[in-house]
Parts: sequence; C-alpha cells; structure tokens
Amino acid sequence: MKRVTSKRTKAVLIDGVIAELLSFGVEQLVRKKVKSEFVHAVITPTLVSYAIEACQMSRGGQTIGYKLMGLELKNDDGTPVTAEQAFKRALHRDTLTVAAYFKDREHFEAEDGAVLPHDKAFHMHVTEKN
Repeated sequence: MKRVTSKRTKAVLIDGVIAELLSFGVEQLVRKKVKSEFVHAVITPTLVSYAIEACQMSRGGQTIGYKLMGLELKNDDGTPVTAEQAFKRALHRDTLTVAAYFKDREHFEAEDGAVLPHDKAFHMHVTEKN
C-alpha cells in the first residue's frame, strides 16, 4: 500500500470513530422525536459523518484524522476546500467511487494515493503536510 494511501486509511478510521461517537449523541436527541429505526441506523450516522467532514475540511483542509496523520486536502488550483465541496466529495466517495474501484482496480491509485477517484472528480488532491 502506498504511503499516502496508508495514512488516508488511518485518518478515515480515526474520523469514523469520532463520527460514530457524535452520531450516538445526536441519535439520543433525535430518538425522542423520531421513532423510525431506519433513521437512527442509516440517516443520522450518514448525515452526521458528512456534516462533520464538511465542516472540518472547510476549515483548513483537514479533519482530525487528517491532522493526526499529517495530511491535507486541497483544490488542484491551491484554493481552500469549501464545505459544499467536501460534502459532495464525501457523497461521491461513498457511492460512485465504490463502483469505480471494482471497475478499474489497477488505476485506483493515481499519483501514489494522493488522488483517488472522488478527489479527481472534484479536482482535489491530498498532500502530506510538513
């Protein structure tokens, strides 16, 4: 596994744990008003995860996991990532990128893991922050 890809994987795991903990708290608040288990099992965790990622990425191109792993997400033109871009990228990553991976595994990692299909779709790349 490429160095950047390995760091990205670890960052995603860290961010996943954080999102799960926050999602549990939000679920406790929403549970009183919404009785649907589908909402608690699927909708709430997904929205919380995307919202956290979007907010964090729009504030310097790093989530907590990215920061701990020394990574940063940037637009290809060097401009900072917006919350809307980060949200759309996360949605793309969790839907269309899965199909792209199975369709073309050999070319999944472009540029040593700095550009994955969901990054390429939104003209972004991940760099190691020094």
